[in-house]
Amino acid sequence: MEEEIILVNENDGEIGREVKIRAHKLGLLHRCFSILVFNSKGELMLQKRAGEKYHSGGLWSNTCCGHPRPGEGVITAGQRRLKEEMGFECELKEIMAFTYKSELDNGLIENEYDHVLTGKYDGDPVLNPEEVEGWRFVSPEKLEKEVEENPARFTVWLKIILPKLKNIKI
Repeated sequence: MEEEIILVNENDGEIGREVKIRAHKLGLLHRCFSILVFNSKGELMLQKRAGEKYHSGGLWSNTCCGHPRPGEGVITAGQRRLKEEMGFECELKEIMAFTYKSELDNGLIENEYDHVLTGKYDGDPVLNPEEVEGWRFVSPEKLEKEVEENPARFTVWLKIILPKLKNIKI
């Protein structure tokens, strides 16, 4: 069975469900989350998405992201995906949410109500190679410079989230 995701309205109210790939082909607004895990030095753990991912393969992104399953809360879904992709657990909290729409590679469209979650972790991840091909910690200042100099190396949602973090205490 193909994975279903939650379709939402502009207020994040559930309005239905759709198969994940079809929702991305049609550009339907759906619920997602983006996780940003920081170490005790305040550096952000980035992941390099596996090259075989259905979109944005090989790009650097936030620590982890995904879609809650029907009936699953955003924090619970975030903890599940963090363990599945990065092989570790940490406490997560939601710091903000926003919507965005962007055309991606492979003819897909991201139209997402994105819940941004943060956590703290100082260890090394245990990567799921089907999802992630690399990782690193980077300071927010260095990351901003890298994104400015080479924006094509980073996912669209990370480039949207980064400036929003300046006004939020993590």
